[in-house]
Amino acid sequence: MSVAATALLAAGIAAAVAVAVLAALLRSRLAERWQDTPNERSLHQRAVPRVGGLAIAAGIAAALPLAWTDAPVALRAAVLGYGLLAALSWIDDLRGLPALPRLAGHLLVAAGWSAGVGLEGWTLAVAVLALGWCANLYNFMDGADGLAGGMAATGFAALAGGFALAGDAVAAALAASIAGAALGFLGFNAPPARVFMGDAGSVPLGFAAAALGLYGWHGGAWTIAFPLIAFMPFWFDASVTLAWRVSRGERPWQAHRDHFYQKAVRSGLGHRGVALRAWALMAACAAVALVVRAASPDVQGLILFATSCVHATMAFFVERRFRLSDRP
Repeated sequence: MSVAATALLAAGIAAAVAVAVLAALLRSRLAERWQDTPNERSLHQRAVPRVGGLAIAAGIAAALPLAWTDAPVALRAAVLGYGLLAALSWIDDLRGLPALPRLAGHLLVAAGWSAGVGLEGWTLAVAVLALGWCANLYNFMDGADGLAGGMAATGFAALAGGFALAGDAVAAALAASIAGAALGFLGFNAPPARVFMGDAGSVPLGFAAAALGLYGWHGGAWTIAFPLIAFMPFWFDASVTLAWRVSRGERPWQAHRDHFYQKAVRSGLGHRGVALRAWALMAACAAVALVVRAASPDVQGLILFATSCVHATMAFFVERRFRLSDRP
């Protein structure tokens, strides 16, 4: 079976299982008990079950045999890290964990994976911070219908395509299974959302995005610009918002509604309007990343800078629209 065919099969299996599991979960008592209740920081108006992360994990697990047998240690460690963070985040969803123990868990998993890959010195330190930050930024960005599911579907599809072009069938199948599971979840999470993924979905997805991105960079499948371009709609919003809040002396771990996507929803575009625009932007970034994957590092750096400028311009207009809208 070709690399592309294996990746497509993995995506199809993961999507089908995620849909089936999620349909069953939404009819279960777990969905009734495990709900996200609106508060002053929320954008939704009614309680919504947050069991999507379990369905995503089930979809990935179902497709895992296609990528596990010949998987190197680094990919197996990434899967293990995903599972550990999903379990930790599920406990957080159910019980609520303090910020510091939760962050410590994220960093321990990140350190374990980075050391297992063979990273050393400053590269190890940067990788741990990147993995920890990505796990949390994905959680921060999971606050509007269809946003995190759409980013996972397009971003991991780009990673799968990049691995396939590099001839890495195992990594391509693993990335494709994550994209497929996210796509199955998205069918229930598109506006108006019937289910949320919860921390059990968003945190391990963020970790997986960083881990696979670093794995591809470390193995020579792409430069570091490739995953940064593919996932730019998420890391740009989360990173700029965090920097802005820290500069104002605000607590970075405190819940808020200051992300650009949140301001876009609150300014009158609504969940559907923001989701449609975000999906188009995510697809464009994924396509650009794939087009320039084999370009020289200098060209990729220029494209990364250009796409950052585009995002900064859009952020400016979102901020301007929000201030003129005079919304709470």
